[in-house]
Amino acid sequence: MYDYDLLVLGSGPSGQKAAIAAAKLGRRVGIVDRRDMIGGVCINTGTVPSKTLREAVLYLTGLSQRDLYGSSYRVKEEITVADLAARTQHVIERQTDVIRNQLSRNRVALITGTGRFADPHSIWVDGGSGHDTRITFDKAVIAAGTRPARPDSVDFDDRTIVDSDGVINLQAVPRSMVVVGAGVIGMEYASMFAGLGTKVTVVERRDRMLEFCDEEIIESLKYHLRDLSVTFRFGEEVAAVEKHQNAALCILKSGKKIVADTVMYSAGRQGQTDDLALDAAGLEADKRGRISVDEHYRTSVEHIYAVGDVIGFPALASTSMEQGRMAAQHACGEPARELQELQPIGIYTIPEISFVGKTEEELTNSSTPFEVGIARYRELARGQIVGDSYGMLKLLVSPQDGRLLGVHVFGTGATEIVHIGQTVMGCGGTVDYLIDTVFNYPTLSEAYKVAALDAVNKIRNITRIDG
Repeated sequence: MYDYDLLVLGSGPSGQKAAIAAAKLGRRVGIVDRRDMIGGVCINTGTVPSKTLREAVLYLTGLSQRDLYGSSYRVKEEITVADLAARTQHVIERQTDVIRNQLSRNRVALITGTGRFADPHSIWVDGGSGHDTRITFDKAVIAAGTRPARPDSVDFDDRTIVDSDGVINLQAVPRSMVVVGAGVIGMEYASMFAGLGTKVTVVERRDRMLEFCDEEIIESLKYHLRDLSVTFRFGEEVAAVEKHQNAALCILKSGKKIVADTVMYSAGRQGQTDDLALDAAGLEADKRGRISVDEHYRTSVEHIYAVGDVIGFPALASTSMEQGRMAAQHACGEPARELQELQPIGIYTIPEISFVGKTEEELTNSSTPFEVGIARYRELARGQIVGDSYGMLKLLVSPQDGRLLGVHVFGTGATEIVHIGQTVMGCGGTVDYLIDTVFNYPTLSEAYKVAALDAVNKIRNITRIDG
């Protein structure tokens, strides 16, 4: 007889959903995490704090209203870290309460402490009392998440040189900042601090940023960030960072030197598996701390599953939740459908980006014919009302059967309205549905009809000439 039918290590999005799914199937479930990390990285240092910080920046700076009220418009003249932290802490506390309530309501035991494997069917839990508790389980789900990767050559001090966890705890809004790495996290923070008035320099060893996104969308983002005085250094690498009394000196391999109040490293993520004693359970992780799984999220040990960021790509809170749910259902012998291939990507830069499906580059490389339909927010009444003159929605449409091949959105509400295109694509709909349906007026969602008509008119013109 085991203590738990299913034991979950980690209370982030994937761990929560795994625990609750198993509990709803009548299993005895326990979830292990530190008292100060309920909700995981997502709630405490990652997704939720960074997105809350973004909302605070947009509101306090008046950035999203400047098209209407002028470039000097601000809600608060002197924005402090305390202003930003107040909103962030409020949301974290509320979300933590929601998670505790959900676990309690579903009779999931919350075990406070850090866990490490004792053998394939038990773990030791260190609750901080100096005495470890042994807990046994029939099946387990590892949902340990990740932490920012820290290059050994960099002397992080969480004040002058920080990672993406430390940046939300800065003591003051820096006057200047170097962001190392132009990935999703790097670009989100670069745009937030640029919005606050920080002079930001982005250093990226590759030739472009966010290379998995549509090139036209990225060019639009670069234009707007340059307008906020962001400087880009592509094809450059940081050789060293020197700490001085009031600033840091960033030395690039090309010989360039950049002085900044703060240097933020966004160098990828590392799986938090070092302290799990995986070998005691017969498991191992790769050099980035990631665990390999099969299509059911089972590890090489049949009764142990792994989900979320700790298994690698796509490492999104949204997909992690589904992985946790499906792993728990499989562990409980419950039939579960596979995760849909059509998953949206949301990037919370300022302005935000979201897309689903293929990019123009991918379609061109695979020799897939497509037509482009574009709607610009400035042509929509709602775009004028909200003061967004730069937003756009792009549809990639098959000229043969009218299927949507990709949807790309840039601007206000991008991460929300992308789901309309995702639903049409997922249900096998065509561009005709968007043309024939009625959208509320005035809305940003109307962009779908405008873009659909644009694409169909182009296809019709080609058909008229080419037969």
